Amino acid sequence: MTQILKAGQTVRTRSGQACKVKQLLGAGGQGEVYRAEWNGLDFALKWYYAHTATAAQQASLERLVSVHKAPCDKFLWPLDLASSDTAPGFGYVMKLREPRYRGLLDLMLNRIDPTFAALVHASFELVDSFFKLHADGLCYRDISFGNVFFDPQVGEVLICDNDNVTENNSPVTGILGTPDFMAPEIVRGEALPSRQTDLFSLAVLLFYLFHVSHPLQGRRLLSIRCWDLPARRKLFGAEPLFIFDPQDQANAAVGTDVDPLGEAGANALAYWPIYPQLLRDTFTRAFTRGLMDPDERVLEGEWRRVLSKMHDGLFACSLCGKENFFDPAMSSNQACSSCQKTPRLPIRLKLAKTEVMLTHGRRLFSHHLNEKQNYEFAQPVAEVVQHPTNPSIWGLKNLTAQNWVITTTDGQTKDVEPNRSVPLAHGTRIQFASSTAEMVF
Repeated sequence: MTQILKAGQTVRTRSGQACKVKQLLGAGGQGEVYRAEWNGLDFALKWYYAHTATAAQQASLERLVSVHKAPCDKFLWPLDLASSDTAPGFGYVMKLREPRYRGLLDLMLNRIDPTFAALVHASFELVDSFFKLHADGLCYRDISFGNVFFDPQVGEVLICDNDNVTENNSPVTGILGTPDFMAPEIVRGEALPSRQTDLFSLAVLLFYLFHVSHPLQGRRLLSIRCWDLPARRKLFGAEPLFIFDPQDQANAAVGTDVDPLGEAGANALAYWPIYPQLLRDTFTRAFTRGLMDPDERVLEGEWRRVLSKMHDGLFACSLCGKENFFDPAMSSNQACSSCQKTPRLPIRLKLAKTEVMLTHGRRLFSHHLNEKQNYEFAQPVAEVVQHPTNPSIWGLKNLTAQNWVITTTDGQTKDVEPNRSVPLAHGTRIQFASSTAEMVF
């Protein structure tokens, strides 16, 4: 492959700093990405092909660099524009992606096997990041596999290719998205990218993360002989139908007994029953009412509440050790999704809006104890800890600056001072500063 830039070549950024090319990292539809030294440190340098180095693209980059800034540190945002007297076109500098981050294609191809905890964390970071982007009045335009990376061990995410970001409802034409992720109205040619179309693409991405399947790719796929653009337009634009639509089974997910290749929802059939009813209901709304009506799409704030509750319900099966989701919508006798036996559930804390499994090391944050859903994770307010002298005893440690008041099952009350713990025991009630909770089996 002929590279646009060569190792050792120097380009110059708008701020006047030299940027020295080190090596080619990869290439895509818009340009090439290099490792480069800038201000004495390694960064990534994206350089556009001649046909993509348009005046409109350059103007968009200038706005992103000088006006909008990164909504949060999850975005590999353009930091400065770059040009050269010896190479055509232009480029921009951004932070490098660490090797620990893997693409979502690795998940689809079973190259990585993240835990449910990591998937929930990654999903939460994604919706929170796009919430902040949209709150700044911006639209991403191309939420898809190729633009998201995550650490499969802990779920931290990075969002790249931010050079396509524009103001919401911008009349600027350009990239419309990736076909399998585009909202139906864009596929049909009836709309341009906006926050509302981003919400649809985000829902598709989340469905892929949890089900390793496309939400609209079910039985109807089997009647398509050539998976080309007209086929995609039909399945994703003209006749979209959720594979778990409760009212219409025409495009239902089918297993490998019907589709040996497993492309028509086999993975989704396996994963769908594992997740809590709340997640299934949210996906159902996203791909039924939200499929055709942009105003009915699931907002980022609701996704954050759903994913936060999923994280609160994670626990390890007492029999096989595999991860499970506690589902308040089911009976307490729910079976393990792995061994199919009924495990003993950990003690859980019933709060006003959620139930938290008090597993070893579990932390509570301000959104658990307050009505305000601010989802700040820098400072925990409580943590499940082991007794310092009796390892068989576990308790909930007060990490706030205020006393808690507990009431035991025999009616006795006691203050729990900061940095002290209350033993985990069924029936114990805790009065926090602004809420009350109860420990239950």
